[in-house]
Amino acid sequence: MDYNNIKWDDRGLIPAVIQDNTTSSVLMVGYMNRDSLKITIESGEVTFFSRSKNRLWTKGEESGNKLMLSDIGLDCDKDTLLVKALPLGPTCHTGTTSCFDDKFLCTDMIKNLEGIIDERAASTNTNSYIVSLFNKGVKEIAKKVNEEAGETAISAVSNDGRIIEEAADLVFHLLVLLRSQNKTMKDVTDKLYERSINQ
Repeated sequence: MDYNNIKWDDRGLIPAVIQDNTTSSVLMVGYMNRDSLKITIESGEVTFFSRSKNRLWTKGEESGNKLMLSDIGLDCDKDTLLVKALPLGPTCHTGTTSCFDDKFLCTDMIKNLEGIIDERAASTNTNSYIVSLFNKGVKEIAKKVNEEAGETAISAVSNDGRIIEEAADLVFHLLVLLRSQNKTMKDVTDKLYERSINQ
């Protein structure tokens, strides 16, 4: 990275937005100076400059909950860094995944949807589409996943402008299939994380 392209503030700092490389959730915001950025790139461990302690600090140096660098880049104005990282435990000192409210986490949106699927699955409401899928069994749910995957692929190839809608249908039916097997999207993202650190 060309440090001369960075627009440092009057204290020689730049804000760094930390994003989970697996889930794309925003984990925290810190500040970096030239030294902490250099250490981050060379060591692979995300390091900041603490404005309150007036020193460099590597995330997780005490707790062990480090942030392992995956990628780093500048925004268009060259005054903010986006740092993609793999968190080795909770990022916030309070023990939560993110320093922001959990409702902003990408995975929590999925959890909420899984909760709705579970509620519907336990319901006797015959007008519920989810209930009808569970009543038909795993073969029918799997058939729908296959159907929606095909429609998503066709939408991409034909460029019909419906790829987001089709992809949303695919993810929804995949969640239903996972729940029918007592699995969650977290099981999937955990496997992706495992693969990413072993590559």
